[in-house]
Amino acid sequence: MLDVLAAAPLLTMMLVVALGTVLGAVPFGPVRFGPAGALFVGLAVGALDPRLGEGLGLMQTLGLALFVYTVGLAAGAGFFRELRRQLPLMGGAVVVLALVAVVAVVAGSVAGLSPALTSGTFAGAQTSTPALAAATALAGTDEPAVGYSLAYPVGVTVTILVVAVVLSRPWRARRDPDPVAGVGLVDISVEVERPVRMREIPGFADDRVRLSYLARAGQTRVVAPDEELEVGDRVVVVGPGPAVAQARDFLGQRVSEHLADDRRTVDFRRFLLSDSRVAGRTVGELEVPGRFRGVVTRVRRGDLDLLASDELVLELGDRVRVVAPREEFGAISALFGDSERKVSEVDAFSLGIGVAVGLLIGLVTIPLPGGLEFALGSAAGPLVVGMVLGRLERTGPIVWGLPASANLTLRQLGLLLFLGATGLASGQAFAAQAFTPLGLRVVVVAVVLAAVGAALFVLLARLVGTSAPRAAGALAGFVGQPAILAYANGRTVDERVEAGYAALFALGIIVKILLVQVIGTA
Repeated sequence: MLDVLAAAPLLTMMLVVALGTVLGAVPFGPVRFGPAGALFVGLAVGALDPRLGEGLGLMQTLGLALFVYTVGLAAGAGFFRELRRQLPLMGGAVVVLALVAVVAVVAGSVAGLSPALTSGTFAGAQTSTPALAAATALAGTDEPAVGYSLAYPVGVTVTILVVAVVLSRPWRARRDPDPVAGVGLVDISVEVERPVRMREIPGFADDRVRLSYLARAGQTRVVAPDEELEVGDRVVVVGPGPAVAQARDFLGQRVSEHLADDRRTVDFRRFLLSDSRVAGRTVGELEVPGRFRGVVTRVRRGDLDLLASDELVLELGDRVRVVAPREEFGAISALFGDSERKVSEVDAFSLGIGVAVGLLIGLVTIPLPGGLEFALGSAAGPLVVGMVLGRLERTGPIVWGLPASANLTLRQLGLLLFLGATGLASGQAFAAQAFTPLGLRVVVVAVVLAAVGAALFVLLARLVGTSAPRAAGALAGFVGQPAILAYANGRTVDERVEAGYAALFALGIIVKILLVQVIGTA
C-alpha cells in the first residue's frame, strides 16, 4: 500500500485531505480543528514512509499562494479603510514578537537547545515557513527544520485553543466599529406627520438608513433622493433596527399596513451581479433612480446583508435588491447580468495575473546588514498584492475581485493543499524526534512560546480597544497560520476576523524573518 501511495502523490494528497476533513470535524471538547485536521493527518501519514513527503514543494506553494491571495482580495478594501484604526495593534504586535524572541532565547538556553534548534522552534511555534527558510540558511544544517516540525503542530493547537476562548467570551470594544455581519436589516412603513426634506431624516445623509416606497394621494411609487415629504405620506424605511427606529420617531409613527406587501405597481427583487462591467463600481455610479425610477436598498454578499449606500462598491456575485416599477425589471436585469452560470465562472486571467505578480514580488530579495537577505516569499507576496488589488477592485476592464462563492472555494482548496503537503513533508522529522528527550524539550519550549505569544497578544488587543473577532483574526495573522483563520471564521460570521488577519499576516512574516536570524546567532 505504501508503494502505491509513494508512486501516486496526488492520490496520497487527496486521501490526506479527505481524512483530515473527517478529523477536523471531530470535536475535542469545545474545539474542532477544521482544515487543520489535514495537517495532523499529513504528519501521521508522512511519518510512515519518507517517500510520501517528497516532491510536494510545488503543491505546497500553490496551495499557500491561492489561500493568501484570496484572503487578500476579500480583506483588502476593509484593511486600507481601517488602517489607521489598526496601527496600534500592528505596532504592539511587533513588540510582542520581540518579547517572544527574548523568551525563546532564554527558554532554549535553559532547555539545552542549540541556537539553530531554538530558531527553528521559534519559527514552528509561530508557524512561519519563511522564518524557517531564513533560519536554515543561517544555520547551514537541518536543525531548524527539526525544531520547526515539532513546534508547528504545537503552535497551531495552542493558538486554536486561545482563539476558542476569545470567541466564546467576547468583550466590548470601545474603538472597534460594529460589524456589518449579524447586524440584520429591517424595513417598516411609517406615516409622515410633518413636512421634511430627505436630508433632515436621521441616518439618511450618513447612509445608515434608506427609503424606498412612497405612497401619496392613493398612488405608490419609489421615493426620489431629493424628495420633500408631506404630512400624510407613507414611506418604507430600511436599515439596522436602531437606526430605523430613530428615523421612525423623527418622521411620525409606524403603520401596520406595509407598503412593500402591495407589489402591483412597485415591486422589489434581488438581481445577481454577474456583469464584470458593473463590478467594481459604486451603487451611486449606477444611477438607478434616474435611469429606472428605482432605488437599491440592500446588497447580499456571502452571508452579509449590507445596506446599499451610494458609496458601496459592488462585487461579482452580489445579490442586489432593487425597488422599482415592475416594467423596469427587464432593463435592470440586463444591467446586472443576473446570470448564475456566468457568476460561477472564475476569471482565470485576472486570477493568474494577480497570483503571478504576488509570487514575483515574493521573489524580490532585499539585502540586510551582516550579509543577510529578506524576501516576502510565496506567503506574504501574494497576500500583499491581493490586498492592494482588493482595494482597487478593478483596473480598466480587468476586475480583480472574485465572486464570494468562488473566493471561498479557492481559499478552502488552497488551504487544504498547503496543510496536507506541509504535514506530509514534515512527518519524518516529526516522528524521528517527537518522543526523544530532546524532542520533548523542544515541545515544552514550543508550548511556552505559543502560549506566551498568544496571551500577550490578546492582552494587547484588549488594551488597544480591539473587538474579540478582530483579535481572533489578528492572532491568526500574528501566528501566521491559515488553519487558525479558518477555525475563527467557522466560529463566527464577522468581517473583522479577516481584516485583522490581513493586517498582521504580512507584518508578522517580515518581523519573524528578522527575529529568527537574531535568535540563531544568540
